[in-house]
Amino acid sequence: MAILQPGAEAPEFRLNITPDQTLSLSELRGKPVILTFYPADWSPVCGDQAALYNEVLPEFEKYGAQLVGISVDSAWCHAAFATNRHLRYPLAADFEPKGALARKYGAYREKDGFAERALFVIDEDGKIFWSYLSPVAVNPGADGILEALENLSKRQRKPDDHAQRPNFAA
Repeated sequence: MAILQPGAEAPEFRLNITPDQTLSLSELRGKPVILTFYPADWSPVCGDQAALYNEVLPEFEKYGAQLVGISVDSAWCHAAFATNRHLRYPLAADFEPKGALARKYGAYREKDGFAERALFVIDEDGKIFWSYLSPVAVNPGADGILEALENLSKRQRKPDDHAQRPNFAA
């Protein structure tokens, strides 16, 4: 399985985050976005991963980043899961056509009918800055995401070599 790599344009999406609300990648333009594809709500590893990200959400927010969880479950299933787990970030339903977005990111398991456990950090311009594919039975944790956000933050703070320099000769 080959997920999209850094430098690639992040595929646009508009997915339901509740039964009557949608979210698109273009709405998040201008800030870092963390996409976490996962197999299914209610599975043990996915529940642990969601709980961990909920716990470290303030760290992601320090970088101005928006976290979005994505699986092939329906918006109704996501709503029940988010309520049960007290999640404070949106879960997007890649439900119909099933796995269409996961396929665009190279993160769909055809033989199983669900998304891989894949992570993407997308920069403020909509390009993939970092990506990671974890074994489906392993919680990838948050360290890689935090490191990617730190590196992205450092890149943003570097002065532009082509910026106009002030003229002190006057």
